[in-house]
Amino acid sequence: MALPEKFAFWKGIPREEIEWNPHIDESKCTGCGMCVTSCGRDVFSYDLESKKSVVAHPKQCLVGCMSCQTWCVFEAIDFPDPIYVKNLIKERNLLALAKKQLRAMIDEGRFPKKAE
Repeated sequence: MALPEKFAFWKGIPREEIEWNPHIDESKCTGCGMCVTSCGRDVFSYDLESKKSVVAHPKQCLVGCMSCQTWCVFEAIDFPDPIYVKNLIKERNLLALAKKQLRAMIDEGRFPKKAE
């Protein structure tokens, strides 16, 4: 199944090529639902039978985001090493792209000027 268009790329890289998503340790998951109800990208779902969260749409996870790991008070969620993302940024020269995107945002007037 193809990813929804808004999740299909990250900084121009097909999301399918990027190995970044949460993993749930079922032995630690209590099924509290914090990850399911807090993730704005619908990465998680809930298994009514096991009464636990599941990673239903892993490629919808924002590359580098680890918010759900922070929210999980039971430490049931983990991710690949964040160095993976930093290396991806370096290897794909994504800082140059970020600068270009930032310049476009500035030119569009997205940032208010400080009051004098």
